Formats: sequence, C-alpha cells, structure tokens
Amino acid sequence: MIRIDNLVKTFGAKRAVDGISFGVERGEVLGFLGPNGSGKSTTMRMITGFYPPTSGRVSVGGHDVAENPIAAKRLIGYLPENAASYPDMTVESFLGFAAAMRGLDGAARKRAVGRAIEMCFLSAVVHQSIDTLSKGYKHRTCLAQALIHDPEVLVLDEPTDGLDPNQKHEVRNLIRELGKSKAVVFSTHILEEVDAACTRAIIIDRGKIVAHGTPGELRARSKLEGAVTLQADGANADKLSTLGRVESTGGGVFRIYPRDAAHGPDLALAVIDLVNREGWKVHGMYSERGELDEVFRSLTQPDTAKA
Repeated sequence: MIRIDNLVKTFGAKRAVDGISFGVERGEVLGFLGPNGSGKSTTMRMITGFYPPTSGRVSVGGHDVAENPIAAKRLIGYLPENAASYPDMTVESFLGFAAAMRGLDGAARKRAVGRAIEMCFLSAVVHQSIDTLSKGYKHRTCLAQALIHDPEVLVLDEPTDGLDPNQKHEVRNLIRELGKSKAVVFSTHILEEVDAACTRAIIIDRGKIVAHGTPGELRARSKLEGAVTLQADGANADKLSTLGRVESTGGGVFRIYPRDAAHGPDLALAVIDLVNREGWKVHGMYSERGELDEVFRSLTQPDTAKA
C-alpha cells in the first residue's frame, strides 16, 4: 500500500531525509522511530504529498504521490504533527466539515461522523467548541478527522502526543485494531509504543534508516538480550566465566552474557546446572530481556557521545 524508494529531501544545504526505502502492506503497523530532528515528520509529509521529494519516489495504493496526487490522497488519512483545527467549531461540526471535504454527504456523512466520534472516544465532548477542549481531546478530535472517510492508509505523526496514560492506552489499542485491515505508519519517539502497537519498526537517525525489523528483532540487538542475572551465596566470577562474559554489579550480583546469540536461549539452563553442581544458595536469578531504549540510544547518539 505504501512504497518509498530512495527518498531524499533537502532544505538548502541540510539533507533532512537521505535515501530511505521501505514499504508498508495492508495489515501492518509500522512504527517510525527517531530522535527529534531525525527526519520523521519530513518523511510523513512526503508520503502524504505535503512536501515534494527532492528525489526518489512515493506511491500509495499504486499511485505515484507526485504524478497522481488526488488518487493517492483519497486513500490516506493523515494526522499531522501539531494538527490544526477550527477552534470556534464544535467537535461534531468540525468532523462534519472534514467529512464534507472528503466528499461524504447526507446519511453517509452522519454515519462517518458518528463512527469517528465512537472510535476516538469523543462522545462526552461532541457538542463542545474545540477551543474549550483539553489538549488530549483536541488531539483525539484531529485523529478522528483522519479516520472520517475510513481510509485504507493511515499516516499518523505522534498520534499519542499530549494524551494521558489512559488515553494513550485507548489510542494504541485503536491503532492496533485499525492495523488489522489498513496500512498504518506512525512516527513516535516513545519506545513503549513499538511493543504496544507495532508489527514492525524503523529507526531513523539524521535522515538515514539505521535499523529495521520486528520489535523482537530490534530488541535482540540489545547487549542485554539473553543475559542472565544471578545472586547466589558462593557464586564467583571465575566459575561463571566458563559460561560466558561475566560482569559483577556489586552486592554479590553477577550478570552473565552469552558468547553469541545462538547460546542465549541455553544460558539460563547452563547457569542452573552450574548452581546445582556447586551447591550455591540462590537468592535471585532471571533472564534479561533486550531493551529497546538501549538499542535506540546506541544507534542514534551523536558521534561525540558514541566516542
């Protein structure tokens, strides 16, 4: 549904997006991750036709966004960063206006507005003017306009921005549900949203893709993935080092790292076997899970920080 080939966007001497390529199929939710200024929003704007690319190609539903923009945009629901609205309109009238702009009329428009209000949990504020809404409700109203015409492709820029924890949970569940039948791409810098909503994720840094995979595949790049942390009376680094690299974290606590990814799944069993042979009294033991934030930091830190 979305195809991006060698996409480049420059602003004067600045290369904001630098030759990226990826695709999103129907039934997928792609998380687009990166630090502020990495090129996420610029890419979103090129997908939707708001920015023309300097070079490269974007197609949506088989339509080139530059050559056939109207056909492509009919398929897209777009929630931009800092989405604008009309503050003097009520939620209901704003969504009715958005539906009319999408060519819906009469009963079809009424159904579309009702569906969007229900999906985005706006029933409590439907008759309020937008300027009286909280930041979270304003954001959900803008999300509702992106869904008003039941698009096949959703492009969402920071869709949980400004929401409280309960609202974030609701929106993530909505994105996951929508992703079963649509192609969804959303940008974020909140790593927990990868696990909460994404089937795949891309990490972008300084305009380039630096990682691409499922949440599990990205987590496997963490140095903690497959490690075992052990606290036991009598445990010592020399014995544990026969199983892998050992790091003492103090207080009689050791972390053992697998020699390679292939040995990771077996390391916990090997540690248990060693504990039983040595007769150590265990106070605590657990297998570590790879941390997405560690992977993110390792891939997106400035060169001076990496050094």
